[in-house]
Amino acid sequence: MNPSLLSTDLHPREVGSLVSLRGVGKRYPSPTGEVVALRDVNLEVQQGEFIALIGPSGCGKTTLLRILADLEQPSEGSLSIAGRTPQQARQDRLYGYIFQAPTLLEWRTALQNVMLPLQVMHLSQGERQERAKAMLKRVGLENFLHNYPWQLSGGMQQRVSIARALAFDPELLFMDEPFGALDEITREKMNLELLRLWESTQKTVFFVTHSIQEAVFLSTRVVVMTPNPGQIAKVIPVDLPQPRGFETWRSPRFFELTGAVLESLRAVYGQD
Repeated sequence: MNPSLLSTDLHPREVGSLVSLRGVGKRYPSPTGEVVALRDVNLEVQQGEFIALIGPSGCGKTTLLRILADLEQPSEGSLSIAGRTPQQARQDRLYGYIFQAPTLLEWRTALQNVMLPLQVMHLSQGERQERAKAMLKRVGLENFLHNYPWQLSGGMQQRVSIARALAFDPELLFMDEPFGALDEITREKMNLELLRLWESTQKTVFFVTHSIQEAVFLSTRVVVMTPNPGQIAKVIPVDLPQPRGFETWRSPRFFELTGAVLESLRAVYGQD
């Protein structure tokens, strides 16, 4: 890809903007012709925002996340993270990536899994242990430091993944449906824990989900995407007061906002 596509000189970053996407597109070759996964994606994200990406399956949510994380390259457009290219942001460890599955190493304990990125950073053994223990305590797993992944529930494994992503203190978290495989009660609990973490750390979060309720409950803005090709159909600000809790799910404003997201999704699907 032409390096000029990632140049930040053509489009200076907005004041306070941490992530900038300008005309970002992604195309893939296929036996039947070119597939356009993303087209003309434009978005400015400020420090400390919680952005929920929602839309039909195959609309490019994960592709967009992977482009931001330098796991895939855009076909056109420009993007920057804290004034850097995605490659520079990755090299500078500006973000942590949390996948749909926990992706823990089965032969390492929870503590050892969280220590892994700190080991790559060549921190001392003492500092690695101190930071990893602090992160596991933050996600409520201080009593499970020496448990292996197979000894933990699915929700606990995902909390280890979050602790690992937070261990090196990144500016951003990219989360790709991290709670999609959990039961409803565990998912609600994880939503509450994630919000508490976000409130205490003020990280900037990109969160991919298929759940309207989850998107509204967690985010400061919901980004609704269209399928074939993936574009931003609407950005819906979420003005629910913080801190949020169980009462938030029962508030009239929560129902209004979920209704607004549902209406936007119905328009995306072409339904009345």
